[in-house]
Amino acid sequence: MKYPIQKWKKFRRRRKRKKKNRDNRRQIPRTVIPSFFTLMNLFCGFLAIISIAEGRLFFGAWLIVFAGLFDALDGFMARLSNATSQFGIELDSISDVVSFGVAPGFLLYSFGLEELPFVGIILSALPPLCGAVRLARYNVDVQESREDFFKGLPIPGQAIMIAAFYLTFYNQLELFGGFEYGINTILIPLIVLLSFLMVSTIPFDKMPSFDKQSIRRYKGKLSLFIVYGILILLFQEVGLMIVFSVFILKGIFFGAYFFWKEAFGDDSYLEEGAN
Repeated sequence: MKYPIQKWKKFRRRRKRKKKNRDNRRQIPRTVIPSFFTLMNLFCGFLAIISIAEGRLFFGAWLIVFAGLFDALDGFMARLSNATSQFGIELDSISDVVSFGVAPGFLLYSFGLEELPFVGIILSALPPLCGAVRLARYNVDVQESREDFFKGLPIPGQAIMIAAFYLTFYNQLELFGGFEYGINTILIPLIVLLSFLMVSTIPFDKMPSFDKQSIRRYKGKLSLFIVYGILILLFQEVGLMIVFSVFILKGIFFGAYFFWKEAFGDDSYLEEGAN
């Protein structure tokens, strides 16, 4: 025979177990939110490819830009919720190859490179090929993820630069009428440069986190990124072109500066760097 107090204790234990199981069922993994934005990035890339295949290049170019926005949001949300995981890194890389490699490559081919049958295919394949190398190197280089800059141009940067170039000049092709190969005279060097920058080790700015320590440490960099955002909102596609041109040229300038100092600097410079 069980006494009432024993029955009460058993009842309480059963209630606690049920509540615990219910709480576990309701708890959403922290990786769900950043993964949602990553999948939206991939979805935009997929829609961009379909739009370009149907001849709607303008819409496809903007979808590449929106994929870049979702890519920035997934990184921001992962840092905010402390939900960085190997699964998220791999999912992000797969999405980036589609949205920022295949989609802009297809855009380039449809925009002008189809006029150069074999050479055009090779050139339009450079963004996905070099972008895949860039992403694979980033995934295995643990040290890079801890630094405050990227080694090589991030693949979203080159993709949005390509999209911005199309959005700025697609209805002003007469500007390139004086060149022998028209728009391709500018497009080919641009593709080669961007592809090289992705696989290089030139440092490019990484957006700092929005925690108190990062805000105090990187005030100048945060202010610059805010100016970038304002320019894009005010001038749209032209703003994208200006912002990413400045972003890329800044990286090239400082990369050349540091290379020159390292290669031709005197002993006093090396001693200062060591200190």
